[in-house]
Amino acid sequence: MNFAELFKIAAESGGILFLMPILLLIVLWVSFERFLFLNRMTHLGEQSAQSLDQLPDLNAHNLRPLAESTPAPFRALLEVPLRYPNIRDSGRMAEILQEVVMRQVPTLDRGLWILDTTVTLAPLLGLLGTIVGMFHAFQVLDSVSSHPTAITGNVAEALLATAAGLVIAIIGLVTFNGLHNRMRLVVHQMETLRTMLVNRLEGLEQHELGTSSAKPVYYAAQEA
Repeated sequence: MNFAELFKIAAESGGILFLMPILLLIVLWVSFERFLFLNRMTHLGEQSAQSLDQLPDLNAHNLRPLAESTPAPFRALLEVPLRYPNIRDSGRMAEILQEVVMRQVPTLDRGLWILDTTVTLAPLLGLLGTIVGMFHAFQVLDSVSSHPTAITGNVAEALLATAAGLVIAIIGLVTFNGLHNRMRLVVHQMETLRTMLVNRLEGLEQHELGTSSAKPVYYAAQEA
């Protein structure tokens, strides 16, 4: 099957087959770009959690270098204690961190709607191309009374549009599910980082309260 025959089949599908390579390129490009991005975010999430776990104390002197060396979206979480140094209530800090997580999630699933749309659109376009191709196949009924294989050949060519749409939908569905699972992992890492910050802030708060409550005993002993 040469290029002229392929062009003829694509034209008989109402031009639908001309759109299939474009949809396939879009699916492959979005999948490749999102995979590289989310894979990088996964490694950054692991590094951020390990670096935070190794900090001796959650203060500006220790946290600022870590926040400056961490790319987004994890940097936004690490910068919250630096932007609100006067907040020592762990509950209030947890709400602020949750707000930051919710604002960062749209940057993670950017472009995934294209895959979701393609998974639904490609088979429908393929079916439409097959229906248009069937019109051309049955228009030759009167002229092929002695050659019935011509009709079946045209029907088989019309089904190429549906086959192409299904192939694109299968590729898009597999990549979409894989990328969505990877995105959920990155969000889980952000939630883990959020919990680590809240726990360490709560520990720092309890330490400060314990220190302040011990001061009157010390001064009382000095006066005695």
